[in-house]
Amino acid sequence: MKTINPVDQLNRPLRDLRISVTDRYNFRCTYCMPAEIFGERYEFLPKEKLLSFEEIYRIAKISVQIGVKKIRITGGEPLVRQDIPDLIEMLSEIDEIDYIAMTTNAYLLEKFAQDLKSAGLNRITVSLDSLDDDVFQKMNGRGFDTSKVKNGILEAKKAGLSPIKINAVVQKNVNDHTILDLIDWCRENKLIPRFIE
Repeated sequence: MKTINPVDQLNRPLRDLRISVTDRYNFRCTYCMPAEIFGERYEFLPKEKLLSFEEIYRIAKISVQIGVKKIRITGGEPLVRQDIPDLIEMLSEIDEIDYIAMTTNAYLLEKFAQDLKSAGLNRITVSLDSLDDDVFQKMNGRGFDTSKVKNGILEAKKAGLSPIKINAVVQKNVNDHTILDLIDWCRENKLIPRFIE
């Protein structure tokens, strides 16, 4: 099989494929899915309109022919698809794929971490904007505190989904005053903090 090696505008080889497995999201983060727009009556795509795991697998198989080596699973929130470990297992069976990662808010991660690792997931990136529960609750728009997110992260670390990156969207006068605590927590737990504006 001949491999085509496309490049981006900066002449870098395209090696990564990002696949959104759902538009559903269990948070209503103020900066990406505000509740005023995406309220309780917001209609997400019906399940039959989402890509099936077989379709995603076919896309991945075709993508390796143009040089893709890494796949990142995203959403919405990918863990709202309860059978997501099955997809990871399917993708991990593609020999040309070196690496499978996932971006998640980690709220549901505690119950999935070991199954995801066993299925072939290599690492995760978690969106966590603050460890301060009041700030976090306001930013996620659902009133969820940080406990399930932190437990999910620690369970993922225990399962071997490391190193774990923590993405935080920093907003002036919203969570900027809590960033040092997040950095300290990341340092204590050997996590990699990354800040987005």
